[in-house]
Amino acid sequence: MRADLRLLVAVVVVCAGGLVLAPTAAAAPVVAAGSTAATGKFPDPLNTNARYFPLTPGQQFVYEGTLRQEGSPPIQHRVVFTVTDLVKTVGGVSSRVILDQDYNDGELVEAELTFFAQDGRANVWTRGEYPEEYENGKFTGAPNVWITGQSGAKAGILVPGSPRTGTPPFVQGKAPAIEFYDVGKVVATGRHVCVPKGCYDGVVKVSETAPLAPEDGTQLKYYAPRVGLIKVTAQGGQAQETLALTSLRHLGQKAMSAARAAALRLDTRGYANSKDYRHTGKAHRDD
Repeated sequence: MRADLRLLVAVVVVCAGGLVLAPTAAAAPVVAAGSTAATGKFPDPLNTNARYFPLTPGQQFVYEGTLRQEGSPPIQHRVVFTVTDLVKTVGGVSSRVILDQDYNDGELVEAELTFFAQDGRANVWTRGEYPEEYENGKFTGAPNVWITGQSGAKAGILVPGSPRTGTPPFVQGKAPAIEFYDVGKVVATGRHVCVPKGCYDGVVKVSETAPLAPEDGTQLKYYAPRVGLIKVTAQGGQAQETLALTSLRHLGQKAMSAARAAALRLDTRGYANSKDYRHTGKAHRDD
């Protein structure tokens, strides 16, 4: 799950009222921490058992929080993150399909498919995203699609397999055509963090920035061992998102079928809405 702060700013403004630049020499150098190569090596990409970001089909995470635009009252924000039982070939690598649904004040504003794969060193890579945007329940477009290998986009590491403080920053994804360029850095380990779902030890704290969009500020994400993301906070930025894990469950057959159907509908529309998306394999069940 990655917050698109450009979309968040737009959504907050609407609700309250009713990167591509090339990196400059001054930009901080970034590397893919712990990757086995510049683009990673994926001997078993669907073995998504990373300690700090495990992806088990059928798991559903619910996060609650707020979204605040500077000078405006906060909006209630809810994210439902579902690990489906679908897989999809993205940039030549089999990837797990995640259904990520964002709600503001109870209204769906974005439904997104995100594609993750795990490399040989347990780094979890984001290999692309297909986000659809909605207003008043109606589809308004999918302008921020990116797929690794298409239009200059490159996959990146969302969470390192062996996070350590003092290691270099790492690219989390880069797509010049939509001005997307995120960088992460491990800033703390071994934290004790409590959220509504419970308290966790050994938590890793990762800061995320967009070097080409400093106005977005910094997101701080907290990952608990054998659980995954449990908390999101913000420092600075025009739009600030806070989230905390409130529910984690394993879906039954009926709920899993509904999530799968919703993801497949998005997958089908992706081919109609994005030329880059047409370079991916059809999503299908992981048998």
